[in-house]
Amino acid sequence: MQFDSLDDFVARGADTALAKGPVAIVLIEDDIEVNSTLRHHLDCGFASVLALMPEGFVLAEDVAAKVHRVTHSVVATGDFAGAVNQIIKAAPGLWMYYCFNGEYLFYPYCETRTVGEMLTFHTEERRDAMLSYVVDLYAGDLGRYPDAVSLEDAHMDKSGYYALARNDPDNHNHPKDRQLDFYGGLRWRYEEHIPAPRRKIDRIALFKAKPGLTLRDDHTFSDEEYNTYACPWHNNLTAAIASFRTAKALKRNPGSTFDIDTFKWHNSTRFDWHSRQLLDLGLMEPGQWF
Repeated sequence: MQFDSLDDFVARGADTALAKGPVAIVLIEDDIEVNSTLRHHLDCGFASVLALMPEGFVLAEDVAAKVHRVTHSVVATGDFAGAVNQIIKAAPGLWMYYCFNGEYLFYPYCETRTVGEMLTFHTEERRDAMLSYVVDLYAGDLGRYPDAVSLEDAHMDKSGYYALARNDPDNHNHPKDRQLDFYGGLRWRYEEHIPAPRRKIDRIALFKAKPGLTLRDDHTFSDEEYNTYACPWHNNLTAAIASFRTAKALKRNPGSTFDIDTFKWHNSTRFDWHSRQLLDLGLMEPGQWF
C-alpha cells in the first residue's frame, strides 16, 4: 500500500501494517540500494516493512508489492527520530527495527532463523531492546565504484573496534550501568571528518514499542534500560547492521572526498554477507541462544 504522509499512514494503514510485529522501518535518504535494502529485510521475516521515502523515488515491482510505502523525507525534515517516534506511538507493544537505505541487518543464525524467532527468545530473556553495532561497509575499488557502494565488492574492517564507558552527566559523570559507547570502522579511521557526536557505532535498532518511549537523535532511548548491552545476570543477544552509509557520506562530502583514494587498509577484509563472519569477529553476540 502507499500513503501520502506519516499522518496518512497512521490514520489509514496502522491497523493493517502495525497489526503484528516485528515491523521494519526503513528510512530512505537517497536512491542508492533502496530495493536491495528492502528485499533483505523482507527476507529476514519481518511481518511488515515500511519504506519511508521521497515521492519521486521508484521501487521495483516485486518490492513495491510487498512493502508499505510512506511518502516522507528524513533528509528534508532532518529528524529521523521523530518519524520513528510517531510509529512507536501508533503501535505500543510491537517489536520494531529501524535502519536507513544501504544498511542490512544481520543477527546470529539469520540464514536459518527469522527475526521473529530471535525476538521471541529475546523476549523470554526479559529484554525489550537489543544492541546492534553498525559495521561500515565500503567498496574495495573506488575507481570503479566512486560512491563507495558495491554489494559485490563490499569490504569491512576486521579489527579496530573498541568501547569506552558511557558517563552519566546527571550522576557526577559516573559510568552508566551496562552502557558503553562503541567505536570503530570508518568513523574511527576518518574521525577528523566526522562530528564527535556521530562517531559511535552502537545503535538500539531492535526494540519493543511502549507508551511514552522516545528515540533520541543519538540512537538511544528515553528508557535507560533500553540502552544497556545486556541484562544484569548474563550476556544477551546482539545484532549487527552492515552499512554503506558512512562510506557513502565520506565520498559525497566535498570536505573529505578528495582526501580518500581508497578505504582499504591492512585490516580490510571482503564482507561475506554471512552472520558467521560477524560472529567470528566478535561483532555480534549469540548470548544464550543456540
